[in-house]
Amino acid sequence: MKALFLDRDGVLNVLRPNDYVKTPDELELLPGVAEAVALCKSHFDFIFIVTNQQGIGKGLMTEGDLEAIHTKLIVAIPGIDKIYHCPKLEREHSFMRKPSIGMALQARREHPGLRLKECVMVGDSMTDMLFGRRAGMTTVLVGNNSDCATSKPWLVDYRYKDLLDFARSL
Repeated sequence: MKALFLDRDGVLNVLRPNDYVKTPDELELLPGVAEAVALCKSHFDFIFIVTNQQGIGKGLMTEGDLEAIHTKLIVAIPGIDKIYHCPKLEREHSFMRKPSIGMALQARREHPGLRLKECVMVGDSMTDMLFGRRAGMTTVLVGNNSDCATSKPWLVDYRYKDLLDFARSL
């Protein structure tokens, strides 16, 4: 079995620089993401979101706030099978926090037969690309983060302007 792993902020919804999506009202989907996920659904057995959410660890929001945000996200974008998140602060060096691969291993434990080497990680940051590479996945960089593509090009297998562009290429 193979899965598509998606970062959330900057891939599915508008990235809030130096801030966090703390309430459902602050969640602003990027254009075409529902269509993109629908297109991807026929190519993958599962579609997972993997997201670091240290806003919880900083006390800026609660697990309940995040659950409400993710409920809105799942309603707006049908086809998401599960959302994995890590609320830990970066300085805690949690194995569940990207770029460590704890969320990928959790998905594999919960879905026996999932082969990470056949999976794809789509993200917009160096952390996402490291996560995908460390888990043995194909990596896809979306968005305008040229820093990742130029400073560590070996982390990026493919590059697209956005998730819809990637989905249309499948």
